[in-house]
Amino acid sequence: MSLSFNTYDDTIDWLYSRLAVFQRDGGSAYKPGLDTSLALSASFGNPDRDFTSIHIAGTNGKGSTAHTLAAILQSAGYRVGLYTSPHLVDFRERIRVNGKMIPKEDVIDFVNRYIKSELNLCPSFFELTMVMAFEYFSRSNVDFGIIETGLGGRLDSTNIITPCVSVISNISFDHTQFLGDTLEKIAKEKAGIIKPGVPVVIGEARGEVRKVFSETAERVCSHAIFAEDEAEILSSTTGDNANRYVSRSFGDIEGELTGDWQVKNAATILETVKVLKQQGYIISDSAVKKGFSKVCELTGLAGRWMVVKSRPLIVCDTGHNTGGWKYLADRITSMPGVRNMVIGFVNDKDVSGILDLMKAIPNTKFYFTEASVARALPAEELKHLATKHGIEGSAYPSVQAAYDAVLSRTSDSDSIFIGGSTFIVADFLASCI
Repeated sequence: MSLSFNTYDDTIDWLYSRLAVFQRDGGSAYKPGLDTSLALSASFGNPDRDFTSIHIAGTNGKGSTAHTLAAILQSAGYRVGLYTSPHLVDFRERIRVNGKMIPKEDVIDFVNRYIKSELNLCPSFFELTMVMAFEYFSRSNVDFGIIETGLGGRLDSTNIITPCVSVISNISFDHTQFLGDTLEKIAKEKAGIIKPGVPVVIGEARGEVRKVFSETAERVCSHAIFAEDEAEILSSTTGDNANRYVSRSFGDIEGELTGDWQVKNAATILETVKVLKQQGYIISDSAVKKGFSKVCELTGLAGRWMVVKSRPLIVCDTGHNTGGWKYLADRITSMPGVRNMVIGFVNDKDVSGILDLMKAIPNTKFYFTEASVARALPAEELKHLATKHGIEGSAYPSVQAAYDAVLSRTSDSDSIFIGGSTFIVADFLASCI
């Protein structure tokens, strides 16, 4: 094969045009199973074996958990690779070392080497970019690779790794067409990352979900730590600028990531740090505090209750399922003045539950829109669905158009929320600020 690339843009175009991409294509790109990932990793020398890994799954909170753990370990003096998905603006956000994105030249080089190898594997976008991350982490001599699952756990391509600790943040309804239509079925898929002899920290699990995790851990001889049982956080105060925690083992902590939902994430993170310390890794209380207080600066995290402007208050958030919106709805309700919501979803989500939560937010105006991806739910269709739930609003063909409309009708004492989908936030960050 003579094809090769000299520019980053051409390389990224090839990645997106030639490979199945769940972020763009949805279900048609979902490729469960580990055979291709194992073969592809082996062809590049099994780079995932060159560093200690932490594997993170969950419906909500896995991104915040992954980034905060990375920030803590960086603050403790470790060199940390971070692999997450999806990205917001630049593909390279998915692959970072100590907060810095993989250089464009390394993306070009890896893709050219893959093409030259003429492997008969046909990997998906996620499989190929995952091995790209592992290989980059190996060449960068990272101490830790923090690896976020893409979808599920048991059959997710990242499940080829053997971590020092696994983390499952929580379980709620998302991607039910692939993972199952009950919380128990979804939990069984997420529990697939639990490995023999590897401890697992579980952030939130009750009833049948907890039973799934307990039984899985017992069956494979893994020690399960349920963060809710440990009561590491003695008290917490949530605010617009910071969350404050009084912890049993680490003292007072100020968290840069705000909102009630971050309290459960914080408990999960602290239990994971305790496991790492028990394994002999040196992590001081000051490193924990710095990681929590400077997670965005240290890792490049964006899109989690991200305050863009104070007057009017403009906030964006990537929360995109009912579990996340149970927290978001309360937070949006606390925003000042008239609450203007620029909202859009992807077409493979069940948005009924989210619309019911939105309906309960008082003094709100809705601007329905669609992201610039094939999976986007058309704005007019969203408007029609919203009307069935008793929500009235106007439809706009792009995030830019919706944002321009809301700005022209909003006073400094009001507020604007942009979200409903990662892709809505991505379009907003790319074109509106």
